[in-house]
Amino acid sequence: MVERLDLTFAALGDPTRRGMLAQLATGECSISELAEPLAMSFAGASKHVKVLEEAGLVTRRRAGRAHVITIQAEPLAEAERWLRQWERFWTDRLDALETALKQDRSKEKHCG
Repeated sequence: MVERLDLTFAALGDPTRRGMLAQLATGECSISELAEPLAMSFAGASKHVKVLEEAGLVTRRRAGRAHVITIQAEPLAEAERWLRQWERFWTDRLDALETALKQDRSKEKHCG
């Protein structure tokens, strides 16, 4: 699982690939359709798709001459589960920030 997480986070580290995943979240697309909004060549888009494939985030199938790409949610779910273990740290820090801000506002009201 650790290797898969490494591949997932490495793939998600690129904004182009995140954009492709966002586009695929609405339904399957050909590589040409993924490349179009990015003003990218088929070859460039295909390289990004290959990284997503290696991470297990997408699958590719041929439909005639087109390569059709479909998103695979399980690696994203695994990444979310891994991130959730750290959620308590964010929550604790946000709670502390909220308390500090309330104290600052309270002091401002008394000083005016």
